[in-house]
Amino acid sequence: MDLASIVGLLLATVLVLAGMFGQGNIMMFIDPFSMLIVFGGTIGGVILSYSFKQLKNAVAAMKIVFSDKDNEASGIISILVSFAEKARREGLLALEEEVYELDDDFLKKGVQLIVDGTDPQLVKSIMETELNFLEERHSINKGVFDKGAELSPAFGMIGTLIGLIGMLANLDDPGSLGAGMSVALITTLYGSMMANMIFIPVAEKLRVKSEEEILSKEVMIEGILSIQAGENPRIVEEKLKAFLSPSSRSGISAEEEAGEY
Repeated sequence: MDLASIVGLLLATVLVLAGMFGQGNIMMFIDPFSMLIVFGGTIGGVILSYSFKQLKNAVAAMKIVFSDKDNEASGIISILVSFAEKARREGLLALEEEVYELDDDFLKKGVQLIVDGTDPQLVKSIMETELNFLEERHSINKGVFDKGAELSPAFGMIGTLIGLIGMLANLDDPGSLGAGMSVALITTLYGSMMANMIFIPVAEKLRVKSEEEILSKEVMIEGILSIQAGENPRIVEEKLKAFLSPSSRSGISAEEEAGEY
């Protein structure tokens, strides 16, 4: 599990609830009609904006937010450099036995293509096409939560207007003014909470995770093409390290000195 996501969600929830309890009565912040307006309106608007298949994929992508799956490109570089060394010593066909031990389907496909003797340009085209579609799927998943972040405050404002209209329509009944003002304010609160505690953070975490995965896939493509070209493993390593920040590069160098290659 991604500890940062869990801590962030719990911290935001606990502190907001503490602020509500500090007002003396938590029940004053619960209004079923406001929930219907904001939650129902937001969910309905999101459903209207996307297909059910896209929504299903976006919901499934939420597990990525709380997953600690390692997409660090530094680990991929170590694997690719070891492949380059083996291919240089024993030939590309020697990598075939390595394919079955790989967990990443993208890397597995790339290595299998060069083992099969596929033309380098075709390998690059196939891998980049798959990467483009991966990026598009990630963009749609993020877009679902961006849409929720856009709609929830808007429906909060709609609820505010509904509450104000109800309040103004019953000015001759002072007893109804409190209920109308309650709906007017609580819907805005619900909309802001949904946007800032759920939709915006989830969309941002999906963006970060997507960028990490795309970078690792770009490293794979460059490494696979370099291996196919028969480049020196040291040159392969230096080319791939160019994708990383200086701190990450030093980490790879430390691994090499420790004899992990």
